[in-house]
Amino acid sequence: MRCAAIIVAAGGSRRMGFDKLAAEIRGVSVLRRSVDAFMAVDAVTAVIVVAPEDRFESLGTDFPKPLHRADGGKERQDSVANGLALVTEDLVAVHDGARPLVSPAAILSCIEAAADSGAAALARQVTETLKRSDAGGLARESVSREQLWFMETPQAFQTALLRNAYATVREQGLSITDEVSAMEAIGVATKLVPSPSPNLKITVPADIELANALLR
Repeated sequence: MRCAAIIVAAGGSRRMGFDKLAAEIRGVSVLRRSVDAFMAVDAVTAVIVVAPEDRFESLGTDFPKPLHRADGGKERQDSVANGLALVTEDLVAVHDGARPLVSPAAILSCIEAAADSGAAALARQVTETLKRSDAGGLARESVSREQLWFMETPQAFQTALLRNAYATVREQGLSITDEVSAMEAIGVATKLVPSPSPNLKITVPADIELANALLR
């Protein structure tokens, strides 16, 4: 298998108030941890970071595989499309740079599932009790959690399939928040791969503390 990785790192960290991708977790930046995880997977032959030049340059140059940069777009889907334009491998995995705890083993499981089925994504089954509220925030009814999943990344695909999905998204003027949604636009089901370990997305300052605690 030859798989390219697209790491999306073009956001402005508005909810954090500072560059969350530069924040350090046990001495290593969030973005560098994400890149290193993919570099450690044999099936990954190149990594494309979608980020501004200064953020990309902060990663350094000491990598065992080719590291490329693509410009970010107006929306996340535009950023992924820019990265996808640089892919030459038959498989591609898309990952949020703000998920620094993803393990190489989980990445490989996702890539292997995509090689077999065409589309795969790391995900976590919903285990909490779910409620639907009214407009005033009062719980009004229970929602079944059966067959519900929290979506994570990476999400991996046969490259031709993802390009087809993104072409459809563009032609139909759709707004999507992940690549599984692009697959849905062309009627392709995505295999959900259970996430074996914590894979939180750094969103608020407390997440940095949690990530540090998990690694300890």
